[in-house]
Amino acid sequence: MGINSESEVAANLQIGPTSLGMVRIYVEGDGIDLPLDFDPEEAEEIAEELRAAAAAARKLSKKR
Repeated sequence: MGINSESEVAANLQIGPTSLGMVRIYVEGDGIDLPLDFDPEEAEEIAEELRAAAAAARKLSKKR
């Protein structure tokens, strides 16, 4: 499965700080229990990538 593949899989996403000063992205779904921990700098890089992807998606949706 790639970034452009559609899926019927549903999952819950939680994001927040841990007691150890990390940022956790927690994905939970049918058969999935995936905690991903990042230091604050990595989390900020991920946030920048999300913003850039959102901006690119917005441009694509305006072309339609």
